[in-house]
Amino acid sequence: MTDDTAEPVENNDNPPTVPAGIPILDQMSRLPKASDPEMIIITGMSGAGRTRASMALEDLDWYVVDNLPPTLLPALAGMMTSDGTGVHRLGAVVDVRSREFFHDLEDVLAKLNEENIAYRVVFLDADEAVLVRRYESNRRPHPLQGDGRILDGIRRERELLAPLRARADEIIDTTNMSVHDLSRHMRDVVADAKDLPLKLTVMSFGFKYGLPLDADHVLDVRFLKNPYWVSELRHLTGRDQPVAEYVLGQPGAEEFGVKYAKLLAPMIRGYLNELKPFVTIAVGCTGGKHRSVAMAELIAATLRDEDFPVRVIHRDLGRE
Repeated sequence: MTDDTAEPVENNDNPPTVPAGIPILDQMSRLPKASDPEMIIITGMSGAGRTRASMALEDLDWYVVDNLPPTLLPALAGMMTSDGTGVHRLGAVVDVRSREFFHDLEDVLAKLNEENIAYRVVFLDADEAVLVRRYESNRRPHPLQGDGRILDGIRRERELLAPLRARADEIIDTTNMSVHDLSRHMRDVVADAKDLPLKLTVMSFGFKYGLPLDADHVLDVRFLKNPYWVSELRHLTGRDQPVAEYVLGQPGAEEFGVKYAKLLAPMIRGYLNELKPFVTIAVGCTGGKHRSVAMAELIAATLRDEDFPVRVIHRDLGRE
């Protein structure tokens, strides 16, 4: 149902940055409390990045409906719950693609106010020249263009949306934004730090079974003495205390694991800032049973001390 394909375009050679003077109108009167159900209504100019903004909400685990007729907003709001059993955060993309139904939006917003349904209106905008260029690059007609030029459709839409723009809670000018700039800005608009969807995995593995395909970082701990050659430890794993003590008790081993984890901490935060929420750290030894398991557990514990949510996977444990 998406028709907002003329979005901010990323230039990999010289990516634009967000200028300091982005006009943002912030009216806080209708903002819901963090513990209450939330509704975000995304609207604005076609080609200004509505689809990318809705994708940013989805990445933050919002339930998002695109190209929704305004008359269905109250019914959509009725899906929200505050007890955690249903939909808690809703996003709706509402725009001129709704054709004649779009004219009902002002009345629908008034009804939401009457029913004390908390919502925010996020309005996306961009300069005319940029909107024209985006549409030309995607070779798609503007929804209000008709038999005229793209610019005619843009100007009709701007006139139609003027009252809605005036009452918006957030106005985001995407003229000089890349798709990543816009995603980052939407995240800042709606998310607290605790909402950021970081998924950090520390995985042990055995080199003889191959490298993990999804590893962002690979650590080789085969420089440590192998408990496999100690008969009383061979049948145990790195999760057992005698093996962990043998591996981490070697000169410099524990210090190495702790410092490695702390070295990664600022990098992991940087990944999150650059919209890379999935990070996998792979720790390998020969068979993935002793050294890598003990070191992975140590690295995970250290990263938890740095306030990162971490899950640990021992990929090849029990495979021998």
